[in-house]
Amino acid sequence: MFNGYMGSILRINLTDKSVVKEQLRVGDLKQFIGGSGLGAKMLFGETDERTDPLGSENVLIYLTGPFGNSPILCSDRHSIIAKSPLTGIWGESDVGGKWGASLKSTGYDGIIVMGRSSHPVIIYIGEEKVEIINAKHLLGKDTYEIEDLLKKELSHEIALSCIGIAGENLVKFASIMHDGRHGRAAGRCGLGAVMGSKKLKAIVLKRGNQKPYLYNKRELTNEMRKIIPVIKEGRKDATLYGTSRSISPAEALGDLPLKNWQLGNWSEGAEKISGRRMAETILVGRYSCHGCPVACGRVVKVSDGPFAPVDGAGYEYETGAMFGGSCLIDNMEAIAKANELCNRYGLDTITTGSVIAFAMEAFELGILTKKDTDGFKIEWGDPEVLLELISLIAGRKGIGNILAEGTKRASEILGHNSYKFSISVKNLELPAHDPRCFNGLGLGYATANRGACHTDSCSWVYEGRTKDPSLNILEPFDRLSSEGKGKFVAVLQNFMALCDSLKICKFSVFGLQAADVHRWLNWVTGWNINFEEFLRIGERIFNLKRLYNVKCGISRKDDILPERILTLKREGLHTPEKLPDLDGMLNEYYMVRGWDKNGVPKEEKLLELSLDNI
Repeated sequence: MFNGYMGSILRINLTDKSVVKEQLRVGDLKQFIGGSGLGAKMLFGETDERTDPLGSENVLIYLTGPFGNSPILCSDRHSIIAKSPLTGIWGESDVGGKWGASLKSTGYDGIIVMGRSSHPVIIYIGEEKVEIINAKHLLGKDTYEIEDLLKKELSHEIALSCIGIAGENLVKFASIMHDGRHGRAAGRCGLGAVMGSKKLKAIVLKRGNQKPYLYNKRELTNEMRKIIPVIKEGRKDATLYGTSRSISPAEALGDLPLKNWQLGNWSEGAEKISGRRMAETILVGRYSCHGCPVACGRVVKVSDGPFAPVDGAGYEYETGAMFGGSCLIDNMEAIAKANELCNRYGLDTITTGSVIAFAMEAFELGILTKKDTDGFKIEWGDPEVLLELISLIAGRKGIGNILAEGTKRASEILGHNSYKFSISVKNLELPAHDPRCFNGLGLGYATANRGACHTDSCSWVYEGRTKDPSLNILEPFDRLSSEGKGKFVAVLQNFMALCDSLKICKFSVFGLQAADVHRWLNWVTGWNINFEEFLRIGERIFNLKRLYNVKCGISRKDDILPERILTLKREGLHTPEKLPDLDGMLNEYYMVRGWDKNGVPKEEKLLELSLDNI
């Protein structure tokens, strides 16, 4: 009995058009849960260091988790996994919305897409059939257009996962988009380019009526009734102002990236693009992922002015921070337009904002000139330049063809020491939280398996305001201290690996405890595992991803932070002056992890985690 699971996945080969239904194994589920954990097991077995991320031999893996389609709040997310074309290592992206719940309703827990089609196709999945359909008429269409066309052609009762022109053009940070104008993005690691390389334009789900059996649905339902008001109260600011409510507080704390991570303060600019300001001006509605009472999603509309029209998803914190703070754009309507373009084209807004800030600095220093840009200036704070560069990147035109490779590769192409302001870890650009403001976050960026990732440990949430007694975090950790951060970050990474595998929104667990999530897993599955084993599963998942990266050549030399983050102090009001002690934290971290001095898991650790056969 697969309590919490549908019990099977689809393996679809686009080369020979074969479709095979495969049964999941209980042993794999107990070791790796689902989502990105089970995906790690699959990717490790399907690809290796020789796999070309944009070759037919790479696989694109979609996986839900046991919490999906259950009473557990905020849990209908899904993972998309592949070898990343941006980083060349472990790649994953996590996304909410309604697609994950729709997949389980068709009777499947996941999909593995193999091979490469000779022409553009869509995969259509329903309860009764799976089809690979010619999609030449979708070539060149953006994600909003694809949603509208396919709903007219197939049914309004469908859920889409699709790419825009950035994925078609193999932009190394192309995203995979969901929920049409609500713009739910699997943004990081360039998995849209993997989808594009397979000539796969969309995966379409015809919503079904199947649901997993739950071992103790009554207890789950009763507890969720109690938790709903707790989550609503704890996240009421997110309901009112979305995630972009954090832009002004982050600026005041010294957390907001400014001018490609150079400046200390930008208070007036931050306020102009804040979530509160959005609510007062362009906000017209809110939306939520399936099963979520918070509704942090924004719906915005701009009908007049130079950046009209905009009609769809409002920008999140990361988007506003990277286009606003890092590029010094203080025009809310321009950022809303930039966000819509990225959603339509299918571009990760974090890397897009980072690579445009990189280009602005390169132009300021004379490394890029008007000769390189077909005559236009790439200047800080210019919204027209922002929008132009987004279009050039998505189309791989002109200077956009270089920027479409990401900041690390672009700096290698441009030379002239431009690597000094290429702000990435393992080739993945930093998200919009500053490690100089949260030292543990710096260690998390350096050691996260996909590259710089703020959700890999979420340590910044626990550095200053959140605690979890079940994880022995009895008080919020001093954000500017490096002491004890090795163990602190490792413990949080293990727990967040579990959240990514169970498929539950991390925002919903802040203020609760890991012990609560452990209890829910037993109620869903009936496994009756203890809390220690629960956390060990998270540790196993994290280590397996590390082993994949070791196989791809990753070691201590790659567990680093950008030079600017380690050497440049932010100067401004309330900004911290202390720089992260990365080496000290890393030494403690390796010891806690049971890794050797080069960052490779030791044999005894693999035995302890039952990974020795891997």
